[in-house]
Amino acid sequence: MNIFVSNINYATKEEQLLELFQNQGEVTSAKIIMDRETGRSKGFGFVEMPNDAEAKQAIEALNQQDFNGKTLNVSEARPREEKPRRSFDNNRGGGYGNNGGNRGGNRW
Repeated sequence: MNIFVSNINYATKEEQLLELFQNQGEVTSAKIIMDRETGRSKGFGFVEMPNDAEAKQAIEALNQQDFNGKTLNVSEARPREEKPRRSFDNNRGGGYGNNGGNRGGNRW
């Protein structure tokens, strides 16, 4: 089962997250999501546990528990929703209209 963990302290390492969940049962992997540009933690991650019963037990035991100074939110991970790709050509118009320029006529 894939487990979603949020509100992770930014200084927490993947090894620490792995050890925390290993106390609850067998862990296949633990991954903290990092910002691509800064390389810093985004404060959430995923833990994979092969045994669903142990995973559910881990969720029960660790949800709302203090870990490295922050209260963890632990739940079963939901499948990622497919979001439509944002297009920069959304047909919003964008012409210039009559927003100034020479309007003709004599000023004086």
